[in-house]
Amino acid sequence: MADKPDLLQRPRRFYKAATAAPHEGGYAVLLDGRTPKSPAKSPLVLPTLALAQLVADEWEAQVEIIDTTVMPATRLAFTAIDRIRETRAEVAAEVAAYAGSDLLCYWAEHPTPLVERQKRDWGGMLDWARAELGLNLQPVSGVIHTAQSPAALASVEALALTMDDFTLAGVAYGAGLLGSTVLSLALRAGAVTGQRALDLSHLEEAFQAEIWGRDAEAIARAQALAVEAKVLERWFAVLRR
Repeated sequence: MADKPDLLQRPRRFYKAATAAPHEGGYAVLLDGRTPKSPAKSPLVLPTLALAQLVADEWEAQVEIIDTTVMPATRLAFTAIDRIRETRAEVAAEVAAYAGSDLLCYWAEHPTPLVERQKRDWGGMLDWARAELGLNLQPVSGVIHTAQSPAALASVEALALTMDDFTLAGVAYGAGLLGSTVLSLALRAGAVTGQRALDLSHLEEAFQAEIWGRDAEAIARAQALAVEAKVLERWFAVLRR
């Protein structure tokens, strides 16, 4: 019952077809030939045809109600158009802040099998960031916050500021989704898949599940996150084309 008011507030599907086509400044999502607007009333225009098609496919998949909670690419597009353009420095600082407390830098103290897995998998991603991005983040044992070097965080912020609005929107979203700027940057580069990035971000949970199992709620949550991670993988892939 509690969900009904929210459902009633969502707009009904009012269009027959959602497509993507060239438009001034890029490629637009078209609903029966008309370009929808973002919450800030900007046209839904994207930098590549493939990205516009990815968003259009979400609109086409809506049946009776337009439910943006199941339209992650659309939400990312709105974020890029409405927020990133106006607050690039702020968002770049957020990406750097995630790097300052990056999940991959906080290794367990025990048990040994978990520590070894983190050193192998998380350490491998930190090595990748060092080799490919020149990003030197230092891991620690335990959960007490340890500050990363100002130079490392400054390099993350500088890298973020070189990105176009749509890439930066994806990286910022991925850092929050995964708890890791490194994993988000690796996903952006195509160094990991969305599922692999998600698995790495939940490495400790997976280790515990091997021992104790997973309940239905945890399985459902993992499935929902997997959808988000897959869309983010596709988002970055079409931006690279």
